[in-house]
Amino acid sequence: MFIIFFILTFLTVVELFIPGLDVKYSLKAIGLIGLAIGKACIVAYFYMHLKAETKWLKIIAAIPILAGVYAVGLIMESVYR
Repeated sequence: MFIIFFILTFLTVVELFIPGLDVKYSLKAIGLIGLAIGKACIVAYFYMHLKAETKWLKIIAAIPILAGVYAVGLIMESVYR
């Protein structure tokens, strides 16, 4: 349990350093969004006990994440059109 806490702490510290990097804004945004999604998956898997659930329940829990990825794809498509 403490290992997950330290992993989440490390990812949070990485998130704090990303805005200070000297890279394009879009790369910063992609990095921060990726870390946020990763942290959400870790929290759902361990603290919401999805690791002990059946395969179908894991798929059902992943559907909102896929909807969010689809929405981001649509937004990115309209921005770069």
